[in-house]
Amino acid sequence: MNFSVKEKWVLITGASSGFGAAAAVAFGAAGAKLLLGARRTDRLEKVAEEARRIGATEAHVHFLDVAKTESVQEFIGWAQGKTRSLHVLINNAGGALGLDTIAQGKDADWEAMIQSNVLGVLRMLRAALPLMPRDAGASIINLGSVAGHTAYEGGSAYCAAKAGELQITRALRLELFGTGIRVASVDPGLAETEFSLVRFKGDAAAAKKVYEGTNPLTAQDIAETLVWVATRPPHVNIDDLIIKPVDQAAIGKVFRRL
Repeated sequence: MNFSVKEKWVLITGASSGFGAAAAVAFGAAGAKLLLGARRTDRLEKVAEEARRIGATEAHVHFLDVAKTESVQEFIGWAQGKTRSLHVLINNAGGALGLDTIAQGKDADWEAMIQSNVLGVLRMLRAALPLMPRDAGASIINLGSVAGHTAYEGGSAYCAAKAGELQITRALRLELFGTGIRVASVDPGLAETEFSLVRFKGDAAAAKKVYEGTNPLTAQDIAETLVWVATRPPHVNIDDLIIKPVDQAAIGKVFRRL
Protein backbone atom coordinates (compact mmCIF):
# COMPACT_ATOMS: atom_id res chain seq x y z
CA MET A 1 0.00 0.00 0.00
CA ASN A 2 1.09 3.56 -0.66
CA PHE A 3 2.32 5.64 2.27
CA SER A 4 -0.18 8.32 3.30
CA VAL A 5 1.04 11.75 4.39
CA LYS A 6 -2.38 12.68 5.73
CA GLU A 7 -1.95 14.01 9.30
CA LYS A 8 1.82 13.44 9.00
CA TRP A 9 4.34 16.22 9.66
CA VAL A 10 6.25 17.52 6.63
CA LEU A 11 9.14 19.98 6.98
CA ILE A 12 10.08 22.05 3.93
CA THR A 13 13.03 24.45 3.70
CA GLY A 14 13.07 27.33 1.24
CA ALA A 15 9.28 27.23 1.27
CA SER A 16 8.64 30.90 0.48
CA SER A 17 8.72 30.48 -3.32
CA GLY A 18 9.39 28.12 -6.21
CA PHE A 19 9.58 24.38 -5.57
CA GLY A 20 9.29 24.83 -1.82
CA ALA A 21 6.10 26.90 -1.93
CA ALA A 22 4.53 24.58 -4.50
CA ALA A 23 5.50 21.55 -2.38
CA ALA A 24 3.82 23.10 0.67
CA VAL A 25 0.58 23.45 -1.27
CA ALA A 26 0.86 19.95 -2.78
CA PHE A 27 1.50 18.27 0.57
CA GLY A 28 -1.22 20.44 2.06
CA ALA A 29 -3.66 19.13 -0.54
CA ALA A 30 -2.74 15.63 0.63
CA GLY A 31 -3.77 16.55 4.19
CA ALA A 32 -0.29 16.85 5.69
CA LYS A 33 0.75 19.02 8.63
CA LEU A 34 3.41 21.51 7.58
CA LEU A 35 6.47 23.10 9.14
CA LEU A 36 7.73 25.73 6.71
CA GLY A 37 11.03 27.58 6.86
CA ALA A 38 12.63 30.36 4.81
CA ARG A 39 14.18 33.78 5.22
CA ARG A 40 11.18 35.64 3.75
CA THR A 41 8.61 35.04 6.46
CA ASP A 42 6.06 37.41 4.91
CA ARG A 43 5.89 35.13 1.87
CA LEU A 44 5.88 32.06 4.09
CA GLU A 45 2.72 33.25 5.80
CA LYS A 46 0.95 33.49 2.44
CA VAL A 47 2.14 30.01 1.42
CA ALA A 48 0.90 28.57 4.72
CA GLU A 49 -2.45 30.26 4.27
CA GLU A 50 -2.85 28.74 0.81
CA ALA A 51 -1.78 25.31 2.07
CA ARG A 52 -4.37 25.44 4.85
CA ARG A 53 -7.03 26.59 2.40
CA ILE A 54 -6.39 23.61 0.13
CA GLY A 55 -6.32 20.96 2.86
CA ALA A 56 -3.34 21.14 5.24
CA THR A 57 -4.61 20.32 8.72
CA GLU A 58 -1.87 22.53 10.18
CA ALA A 59 0.73 24.86 8.64
CA HIS A 60 3.27 26.73 10.75
CA VAL A 61 6.06 29.05 9.65
CA HIS A 62 9.35 30.19 11.14
CA PHE A 63 12.39 32.10 9.94
CA LEU A 64 15.17 29.81 8.66
CA ASP A 65 18.56 30.55 7.15
CA VAL A 66 20.22 27.21 6.39
CA ALA A 67 23.55 29.02 5.88
CA LYS A 68 23.76 29.58 9.64
CA THR A 69 24.04 26.73 12.14
CA GLU A 70 22.39 28.78 14.89
CA SER A 71 19.35 29.46 12.69
CA VAL A 72 18.97 25.76 11.85
CA GLN A 73 19.22 24.78 15.50
CA GLU A 74 16.68 27.40 16.52
CA PHE A 75 14.32 26.28 13.76
CA ILE A 76 14.50 22.63 14.79
CA GLY A 77 13.98 23.63 18.42
CA TRP A 78 10.84 25.45 17.31
CA ALA A 79 9.76 22.40 15.28
CA GLN A 80 10.18 20.17 18.34
CA GLY A 81 7.67 22.37 20.08
CA LYS A 82 5.13 21.27 17.46
CA THR A 83 6.01 17.57 17.07
CA ARG A 84 8.47 14.88 18.06
CA SER A 85 7.81 12.87 14.91
CA LEU A 86 8.74 14.16 11.46
CA HIS A 87 7.78 11.90 8.55
CA VAL A 88 8.98 13.94 5.57
CA LEU A 89 11.94 16.31 5.27
CA ILE A 90 12.25 18.30 2.04
CA ASN A 91 15.66 20.00 1.76
CA ASN A 92 14.83 22.58 -0.88
CA ALA A 93 16.65 25.75 0.22
CA GLY A 94 19.47 26.69 -2.14
CA GLY A 95 20.04 28.21 -5.56
CA ALA A 96 22.57 29.59 -8.00
CA LEU A 97 24.29 32.98 -8.11
CA GLY A 98 25.81 34.29 -11.31
CA LEU A 99 27.21 32.65 -14.42
CA ASP A 100 30.79 33.76 -14.06
CA THR A 101 33.64 31.65 -15.33
CA ILE A 102 36.11 30.39 -12.73
CA ALA A 103 38.55 33.10 -13.80
CA GLN A 104 35.94 35.80 -13.09
CA GLY A 105 34.26 34.15 -10.10
CA LYS A 106 33.37 36.03 -6.93
CA ASP A 107 34.06 34.64 -3.48
CA ALA A 108 30.72 35.89 -2.14
CA ASP A 109 28.78 33.97 -4.82
CA TRP A 110 30.83 30.78 -4.39
CA GLU A 111 30.50 30.85 -0.63
CA ALA A 112 26.75 31.52 -0.72
CA MET A 113 26.15 28.58 -3.07
CA ILE A 114 28.22 26.16 -1.01
CA GLN A 115 26.65 27.37 2.23
CA SER A 116 23.04 26.91 1.07
CA ASN A 117 23.26 23.93 -1.29
CA VAL A 118 25.84 21.83 0.59
CA LEU A 119 26.41 22.88 4.18
CA GLY A 120 22.77 23.90 4.57
CA VAL A 121 21.65 20.42 3.60
CA LEU A 122 24.12 18.85 6.02
CA ARG A 123 22.98 21.14 8.85
CA MET A 124 19.32 20.35 8.29
CA LEU A 125 19.96 16.61 8.09
CA ARG A 126 21.99 16.56 11.29
CA ALA A 127 19.39 18.59 13.17
CA ALA A 128 16.26 16.87 11.86
CA LEU A 129 17.33 13.21 11.90
CA PRO A 130 16.53 12.69 15.60
CA LEU A 131 12.90 13.59 14.84
CA MET A 132 12.48 10.99 12.09
CA PRO A 133 10.88 7.70 13.19
CA ARG A 134 12.48 4.40 12.24
CA ASP A 135 10.62 1.77 10.18
CA ALA A 136 7.62 4.05 9.72
CA GLY A 137 7.79 5.13 6.06
CA ALA A 138 9.66 8.38 6.73
CA SER A 139 11.38 10.10 3.80
CA ILE A 140 14.22 12.55 3.32
CA ILE A 141 14.08 14.20 -0.09
CA ASN A 142 16.89 16.52 -1.18
CA LEU A 143 16.38 18.86 -4.13
CA GLY A 144 19.24 18.42 -6.51
CA SER A 145 19.67 19.41 -10.16
CA VAL A 146 20.80 18.06 -13.49
CA ALA A 147 23.76 20.37 -12.79
CA GLY A 148 24.88 17.82 -10.22
CA HIS A 149 25.28 15.29 -13.02
CA THR A 150 26.69 17.44 -15.86
CA ALA A 151 28.97 20.48 -15.77
CA TYR A 152 28.53 23.57 -17.94
CA GLU A 153 30.45 26.78 -18.53
CA GLY A 154 29.78 29.41 -15.90
CA GLY A 155 28.29 26.84 -13.55
CA SER A 156 31.38 25.51 -11.79
CA ALA A 157 30.41 26.34 -8.20
CA TYR A 158 26.73 25.53 -8.65
CA CYS A 159 27.50 22.24 -10.42
CA ALA A 160 29.96 21.39 -7.65
CA ALA A 161 27.38 22.26 -5.01
CA LYS A 162 24.68 20.10 -6.57
CA ALA A 163 27.12 17.25 -7.13
CA GLY A 164 27.86 17.61 -3.43
CA GLU A 165 24.16 17.39 -2.59
CA LEU A 166 23.90 14.19 -4.63
CA GLN A 167 26.86 12.60 -2.87
CA ILE A 168 25.49 13.67 0.53
CA THR A 169 22.25 11.92 -0.40
CA ARG A 170 24.08 8.77 -1.45
CA ALA A 171 26.20 8.73 1.70
CA LEU A 172 23.13 9.23 3.89
CA ARG A 173 21.36 6.39 2.12
CA LEU A 174 24.20 4.10 3.22
CA GLU A 175 24.38 5.54 6.73
CA LEU A 176 20.65 5.02 7.31
CA PHE A 177 20.68 1.46 5.97
CA GLY A 178 18.52 -0.69 8.22
CA THR A 179 16.57 2.20 9.76
CA GLY A 180 13.67 2.14 7.32
CA ILE A 181 14.16 5.85 6.59
CA ARG A 182 14.03 6.51 2.88
CA VAL A 183 16.50 8.87 1.20
CA ALA A 184 16.06 10.42 -2.25
CA SER A 185 17.43 13.12 -4.52
CA VAL A 186 15.02 14.74 -6.98
CA ASP A 187 17.03 16.50 -9.70
CA PRO A 188 15.11 18.89 -11.99
CA GLY A 189 16.25 20.29 -15.28
CA LEU A 190 14.95 23.48 -16.87
CA ALA A 191 12.16 24.78 -14.62
CA GLU A 192 10.62 28.24 -14.65
CA THR A 193 10.64 29.59 -11.10
CA GLU A 194 12.51 32.49 -9.47
CA PHE A 195 15.71 30.44 -9.92
CA SER A 196 17.01 32.48 -12.87
CA LEU A 197 15.88 35.77 -11.36
CA VAL A 198 18.04 34.98 -8.33
CA ARG A 199 20.91 33.71 -10.49
CA PHE A 200 20.90 36.97 -12.49
CA LYS A 201 20.49 39.03 -9.30
CA GLY A 202 17.17 40.60 -10.16
CA ASP A 203 17.68 41.08 -13.92
CA ALA A 204 14.19 40.08 -15.09
CA ALA A 205 15.04 40.37 -18.81
CA ALA A 206 18.01 38.01 -18.50
CA ALA A 207 15.94 35.58 -16.42
CA LYS A 208 13.11 35.57 -18.95
CA LYS A 209 15.49 34.82 -21.81
CA VAL A 210 16.47 31.49 -20.21
CA TYR A 211 12.97 30.13 -20.85
CA GLU A 212 12.21 31.95 -24.10
CA GLY A 213 10.55 29.72 -26.70
CA THR A 214 10.53 26.64 -24.46
CA ASN A 215 7.94 24.72 -22.48
CA PRO A 216 9.84 24.31 -19.18
CA LEU A 217 8.92 22.42 -16.03
CA THR A 218 6.84 24.27 -13.47
CA ALA A 219 7.13 24.36 -9.70
CA GLN A 220 3.91 22.33 -9.58
CA ASP A 221 5.48 19.59 -11.70
CA ILE A 222 8.25 19.16 -9.16
CA ALA A 223 5.91 19.47 -6.19
CA GLU A 224 3.75 16.64 -7.52
CA THR A 225 6.91 14.55 -7.98
CA LEU A 226 7.97 15.18 -4.37
CA VAL A 227 4.58 14.03 -3.09
CA TRP A 228 4.80 10.95 -5.33
CA VAL A 229 8.25 10.05 -3.98
CA ALA A 230 7.10 10.46 -0.36
CA THR A 231 3.95 8.39 -0.88
CA ARG A 232 5.48 5.26 -2.40
CA PRO A 233 4.91 2.10 -0.33
CA PRO A 234 7.23 2.12 2.71
CA HIS A 235 9.49 -0.57 1.23
CA VAL A 236 10.14 1.49 -1.93
CA ASN A 237 13.05 3.97 -2.12
CA ILE A 238 13.50 6.33 -5.07
CA ASP A 239 17.26 6.81 -4.86
CA ASP A 240 17.69 9.46 -7.55
CA LEU A 241 15.16 10.90 -9.97
CA ILE A 242 16.12 13.15 -12.88
CA ILE A 243 13.19 15.09 -14.33
CA LYS A 244 13.48 17.37 -17.37
CA PRO A 245 11.03 18.97 -19.78
CA VAL A 246 10.65 17.30 -23.17
CA ASP A 247 12.25 20.42 -24.67
CA GLN A 248 15.50 19.76 -22.80
CA ALA A 249 17.40 16.70 -24.00
CA ALA A 250 20.53 17.74 -22.08
CA ILE A 251 22.11 20.79 -20.47
CA GLY A 252 22.75 23.14 -23.40
CA LYS A 253 20.47 21.19 -25.74
CA VAL A 254 17.12 22.98 -25.43
CA PHE A 255 14.48 23.18 -28.15
CA ARG A 256 13.22 26.74 -28.66
CA ARG A 257 10.20 27.81 -30.70
CA LEU A 258 11.52 31.18 -31.87
